[in-house]
Amino acid sequence: MEYANDWFTIEEIDDDTFAISEYKHWEETHCYLLCGTEKAVLIDTGLGVSDISKAVESLTYLPIKVITTHAHWDHIGGHRMFDNIAVHKEEANWLSDEFPLPLPVVKNNLRCKPCDFLKEFCSDEYEIFHGIPQHILNDGDCIDLGNRQLEVVHTPGHSPGHCCFYEPKRKYLYSGDLIYKGCLDAFYPTTNPIQFYESVKRIQTYQIDRIMPGHHQLDIENIIVDEIVAGFSQLERSGKLVQGNGLFDFGDFQIHL
Repeated sequence: MEYANDWFTIEEIDDDTFAISEYKHWEETHCYLLCGTEKAVLIDTGLGVSDISKAVESLTYLPIKVITTHAHWDHIGGHRMFDNIAVHKEEANWLSDEFPLPLPVVKNNLRCKPCDFLKEFCSDEYEIFHGIPQHILNDGDCIDLGNRQLEVVHTPGHSPGHCCFYEPKRKYLYSGDLIYKGCLDAFYPTTNPIQFYESVKRIQTYQIDRIMPGHHQLDIENIIVDEIVAGFSQLERSGKLVQGNGLFDFGDFQIHL
């Protein structure tokens, strides 16, 4: 099944797993709805340009828990639509206290490339989500949906509290901004290239049948994990794995330091 509403494209991964994507924006952000027998989780909530809760309601009546790969603006924009939110402990204050980027910078990122926004959306009025998370995620936590379990895998580097979510039974990896085809960012003050490299190496040890990336092309080959490790390794060996060294192109992905 694949269909689109005014903003989101919804694609069926399997009978009870869905990608909810924002292909109309240059970020091409993916969120994921996982339905169990007792509850559902929504991994990230996207930009906040349109009400993602309506897309979720079209797919399930189960109670929803939002789990956050990381608290960057393009992954938490729809958090305001939900009242059960979880984030890693390292980034709880980004939601409840102060986001690390000023609002004008975020608005510039939102509008930096042409986009056919919804008529009812006004980018001048865009706000970064601010609220108190109801749950704190820690490395190794198990999230039980009833007949489905997710493991929280703390993978810092892109951000201090970045997490991937691994589903052992199906061998699905929800990789957030750690692994995707596109530019892997480790140049912000809150990023850490060495931790990013170590986190991808950690993911390399998992048995993965399918990767669910945070951005861009949805169907990617698992070999990209090994390729990203090799890219970081090359930069480390050459002494270039340091912030400020610029953009390095490896074909299917780039590493921005």
